[in-house]
Amino acid sequence: MLLAIAIMALGAVVLGAALGFASIKFKVEGDPLVEKIEAILPQTQCGQCGFPGCKPYAEAIAKGDVDINLCPPGGMEGVAKLADLLGREVKPLDAEEKPKQIAIIDENTCIGCTLCIQACPVDAIVGAAKQMHTIITPLCTGCELCLPPCPVECIRMEAITENIDNWKWKYPVVEIKAAPLQKAA
Repeated sequence: MLLAIAIMALGAVVLGAALGFASIKFKVEGDPLVEKIEAILPQTQCGQCGFPGCKPYAEAIAKGDVDINLCPPGGMEGVAKLADLLGREVKPLDAEEKPKQIAIIDENTCIGCTLCIQACPVDAIVGAAKQMHTIITPLCTGCELCLPPCPVECIRMEAITENIDNWKWKYPVVEIKAAPLQKAA
């Protein structure tokens, strides 16, 4: 009896492993073109392009439904990269190009209404009801979505000056591979 239970348990484990493997084996990946387009977009999730985030905009670009010049945070650099990827013409940006920026909360003025927290698409604002809020600067994408809901206008945008910590936001990281060393004869 005990042996039969052990054999059934082992069978269940083997079956579960087999089913788990099957689900991984047949996993459907996303559209590679959408993923490449999305990798070029700045991931601000700001909606300035008219879409609720970077992925829906990337999907619309891949379908050919929209122009590639609608992303102000991506700027002309983003338009040029998208044009190169897609073999399209580089068009002028359809909005004013802005420098990289982050939100700053005047904590003395903040009333703790939580409206900015609800508006932030990347959860870069922390605080509690009726307590002051603050920005987690490394998470802030500068989307400006926290500005309109603030009833006391205690949030401002501040341009980020380029330094050693944030230069990579502007320039892509390039991996350099050295050639293998040859042994002397």
